[in-house]
Amino acid sequence: MKRILTLAAVTIVGAVAATAADITVKGSDTMVILAQKWAEVYMSKNPDVKLQVTGGGSGTGVAALLNKGTDLANSSRKMKPAEVAECLRMFNRRPTEHKVALDGITIYVPESNPIKELTLDQLRLIFTGKTRNWKEVGGPDARITLYSRENSSGTYEFFKEHVLMGRDFAARAQTMPGTAAIVEAVAKDKNGIGYGGAAYGKGIKHIAVRREASTPAIEPTEETVVNGTYPIWRFLYVYLDPNLDKGEISKYIQWMRSDDGQKVVKEIGYFPLPQKFRGN
Repeated sequence: MKRILTLAAVTIVGAVAATAADITVKGSDTMVILAQKWAEVYMSKNPDVKLQVTGGGSGTGVAALLNKGTDLANSSRKMKPAEVAECLRMFNRRPTEHKVALDGITIYVPESNPIKELTLDQLRLIFTGKTRNWKEVGGPDARITLYSRENSSGTYEFFKEHVLMGRDFAARAQTMPGTAAIVEAVAKDKNGIGYGGAAYGKGIKHIAVRREASTPAIEPTEETVVNGTYPIWRFLYVYLDPNLDKGEISKYIQWMRSDDGQKVVKEIGYFPLPQKFRGN
């Protein structure tokens, strides 16, 4: 599997945030390590442009966009119809949506866990609390500890819709403030399981996923995400007020989606957009 990274924090600090920003970026914690790296690389090539990047979750980013508190909203899910309607009210136009990368939502377990693969049905039963012991899915006789994201997270919403099929997470699932926090918790808990972006991985291992018990177990790699064989893949998005999609903001988004920007996507551990998706 490709190189994977982890960060202990989701709010971008340091040189990026130390100066007044020309362009502000807020939202998805899944995307925050990518957004940070994009900002660093772009500012090194364009010293007259200043970028400030913070996380907080996809819902937080979209809310900030609607309140005119950020120029760009990073989101690991599509905007909801109600959010689009609010954009129409605020901006008199639909929000501009840019696909900027691909991701495979990854299942995390500690490196000591002998489990190598799970089906979508098994994941659904685990995260809804129906399956409570690892021995029920071929693991040790130990109670499963669940780690999840807060409900403002796009990853939480995507996982609930596409894996849990709209069912609620088990009440005992521990809510974590970001993907890095889930990775850290799972790495320290021999009975833990969590989920998040493919670019995180220190101290944990990624579980292969079977769409059904009779289908192959697939790992989240560039090939399997791009060709759609990995069952839990998605786009990562940037949204903005269409009235601001010009000048330096437009140039920055175009750069993200260019070969140079997509090279950063791959370096961080996510998956570049195939050319057919770069025209939105």
